[in-house]
Amino acid sequence: MTPAAIGIDFGTTNSVVALAGADGSVVTRSFATKQGAVDAYRSALMFWREGRPPATRIAHVSGPDALDMALGMTTEHRFLQSLKTHLSSRAFQETRLFGKLFRLEDLIGVFLADLVAGLDGLAGTPLVSGRPVVFAGERPDEDLALGRLRTSYAEAGMSQVDFAYEPLGAAYWYARELTRPQTMLVADFGGGTSDFSVMRFEPGAAGRLEATPLSHAGVGVAGDTFDYRIIEHAISPRLGKGTQYRSFGKLLPIPAHYHAAFAQWHRLSLMKSRETMAELKALIRDAVEPDRLEDLLTVIEYDLGYELYRAVSAAKIALSGADDTVLRFEQTGISIERRITRNDFESWIAQDVAAIEAALDRALVEAGVAAEAIEAVFMTGGTSHVPAVRALFDRRFGRERIHVGDAFRSVASGLALLALDRARASVAA
Repeated sequence: MTPAAIGIDFGTTNSVVALAGADGSVVTRSFATKQGAVDAYRSALMFWREGRPPATRIAHVSGPDALDMALGMTTEHRFLQSLKTHLSSRAFQETRLFGKLFRLEDLIGVFLADLVAGLDGLAGTPLVSGRPVVFAGERPDEDLALGRLRTSYAEAGMSQVDFAYEPLGAAYWYARELTRPQTMLVADFGGGTSDFSVMRFEPGAAGRLEATPLSHAGVGVAGDTFDYRIIEHAISPRLGKGTQYRSFGKLLPIPAHYHAAFAQWHRLSLMKSRETMAELKALIRDAVEPDRLEDLLTVIEYDLGYELYRAVSAAKIALSGADDTVLRFEQTGISIERRITRNDFESWIAQDVAAIEAALDRALVEAGVAAEAIEAVFMTGGTSHVPAVRALFDRRFGRERIHVGDAFRSVASGLALLALDRARASVAA
């Protein structure tokens, strides 16, 4: 169909495109994979070099195809994921891939172009893209992030794009069938951020929703942070964290920045630089336990980040339904096996859950609404299924007020409806 409006949820882990018809119907774009059609397009890129000089070129694939190739590629390649997490940081300006310089905007533009490739009527169609309430990072620069994101969309052929908070999109999707006014809290848990909005909805004329945002708050803590805690405690020690090396007759700790970068998905793919590899090889020569650092080097050298991600993610998901699980990672001569209990995991993420609750409190305070006055809580995103997070919301609001939405479709579908309503309002004005 030729859409009347488009919503794009460009996510840290997955991205979704929703198409709204003039009648208010919404469908999400489907993508073919070897395992079948999916609505969630993995936010990942794979680059490699093909051909022989002087006709060598840099080739790429994205989404599910990037994952398939990451699992089977034996020649030199670069697998990139979680690019959204870099948007607000000036630390990542550009990187070289097989001798060619790419800005962050270029990489995200390549991904977005693939995400919408083949869509009918893209030019001139009202488009709203989601954005987090607070971008990920220690000191996020919002103007930088939005400027980069706008440039990326333009490079992908979408120069006319509006932005809306991602929880607003989720709220629109939940509230589309409301028949009476309602004060709602929306909790949108992504890969990089957890965002909260307090909204007042009132059904309007011609089926439109009258939405009044009362407050927005967010924090750069979400699913990737929980993954980081598992790597930090269960995997990094096996790969040399906390060990020592010899220097001029002294024993010194292995520099912490290697494992800090290694444990974060958005930085792992950037560690495969000539300088980092040379530094690690020098450390291995002087290490007290060189085999552990050799395994770290192997993970980086052979781009095993996605395989590691799958093992960590599987353990995290298992702990949502079981009291313990075994994390197993076996690749290229590396064998790691660690039993993790839910109590272990919840102790590791306790400070992160506290940060999520603090952001939630900010949203309520800024809205001037007590928890008791919230009539419905709409939760979306994979982290909403983590027992410690669900327990927090059950305690604050009561289970009967909590509604859990589709982790992948809710935000994009609501953004498409928002784009449609904005277009109608513009015509009416």
